[in-house]
Amino acid sequence: MTTTPSSTTGSISSAGLGSGLDVKSIISSLMAVESQPLQLLQDKANTVQTEISAVGQIQSLTSTLSDKAHALSNSSLWTQTTSSTSDSTVVTADTSGGTAAAGDYSVSVQQLAQGQTATLATAATALTPGTITIQLGTYSTDSATPPNTSFLASGAAAPPITIGPGDTSLASIRDKINQANAGVSASIITDASGSRLSLRSTTTGAANGFQITATPAGTDPDPTSSLAALNFDASTGAVGSQMALNQFAQNAKATVNGIAVSSATNKLSNISDGLSLTLLKKTDTPADVTVSSDTASMQKAITDFVSAYSAVQSYISLETKYDAGTAVQPGTSRQDSPLTGDPSVIGFQNQLRAIVNTTSTTSSMFARLSDIGIAVQTDGTLAVASSTKLTSALQHPDELSKLFTTYGTTNENTGIAVRFGALADNAVGVNGTLYSRASGLRGELSRNQQQQDDMQTHLDATQARLTAQYQALDTTMSQMSALSSYVSQQVSLMEK
Repeated sequence: MTTTPSSTTGSISSAGLGSGLDVKSIISSLMAVESQPLQLLQDKANTVQTEISAVGQIQSLTSTLSDKAHALSNSSLWTQTTSSTSDSTVVTADTSGGTAAAGDYSVSVQQLAQGQTATLATAATALTPGTITIQLGTYSTDSATPPNTSFLASGAAAPPITIGPGDTSLASIRDKINQANAGVSASIITDASGSRLSLRSTTTGAANGFQITATPAGTDPDPTSSLAALNFDASTGAVGSQMALNQFAQNAKATVNGIAVSSATNKLSNISDGLSLTLLKKTDTPADVTVSSDTASMQKAITDFVSAYSAVQSYISLETKYDAGTAVQPGTSRQDSPLTGDPSVIGFQNQLRAIVNTTSTTSSMFARLSDIGIAVQTDGTLAVASSTKLTSALQHPDELSKLFTTYGTTNENTGIAVRFGALADNAVGVNGTLYSRASGLRGELSRNQQQQDDMQTHLDATQARLTAQYQALDTTMSQMSALSSYVSQQVSLMEK
């Protein structure tokens, strides 16, 4: 913010009427001369503000460079893998944990995991009061049309669910079962035949089969109209039950590279070194799953870094360029760039270039960025000059990891990305090169503003003094003019 001279000449707008002097113009001309130092301060403030903006932009670009360098120096980037499958309708693969080892897998699906489902065979609108007890467990067979089978309970039965006199509608019974969180969810299926209550395991897997013991209140055990209609036990073949078994609870069964595997869900978590498979349908033909290095993410991290480095170099070059044809000349304004000759910014730029030009000993295959296809351009920026070299280098992620991520004791045995990250962090950190330069410029701008304020106070006092002096002169000259007129008048009278 800059301060401009105030004007109090309006207070002497009537001065000069008696003397004939143009007092306002005289004071304005004198103040214009007095204000020249203030104008110089204002011009300097504008220059410093431009420099602050330029350094701030360099700080922002350097922070971006830091982010991209740290992404390259993260060792997990170079072990990251991706997966593909020959038939995504059969199986999908997940390597999001980033630890899956590269490999090929042949997957056959014999059956999918599912929960047990049983439905009231006849339509009904309401049953009778009583209690319902649901027991989860495993049946010894998973056939849809079982013979007599055994049932192994898994833990204690859920607390009885009470069906009161006002809860006998199918909708109320459904809600009571769902509120009990007994491992079974209830719903009502309605078609042309009417409404039927359907129960299903809330979790897949063979251990989530269920038996239902429904005890009507009173002495009405009619299995077709009372709550007893919900009694169900598949281990007896569901003989006499009004509940029909739609499907048994079962585990997923698959073969991975010839090895039989089983799971209570259709997701085979961490089936092999960080690889998870999701089974989607049975198949007679194996689906092939391939896990390979995520070279696309690696390449993007490299190109993002190249772009960030080039953005910093381009902007610094723009803000520090010097054109002899437009340099400062006597009697002219400064025309070179805001940061021309700035030692802090130019020094930082040279440090960036030094890292690019330093040979690295961290990898046995790659010593410079040029070895992986990244070349320095004539303007100091970087570019992927050889996509062939880069593609070839990406086939050796372990060596690229060494080139970028190694922490050493010297510049030569420290990874390139580690060095860039450290340099960028130091530059924008407290007391760093760019931080200190921006802080210094802000201090200079603050001092300039104080000088402007002091100068404005001086100018206001000067203007007030000149105004008072010229008002007094105007008054004196007006009085002298009046006296002169009076004397002339008296002389004329005396001559007559």
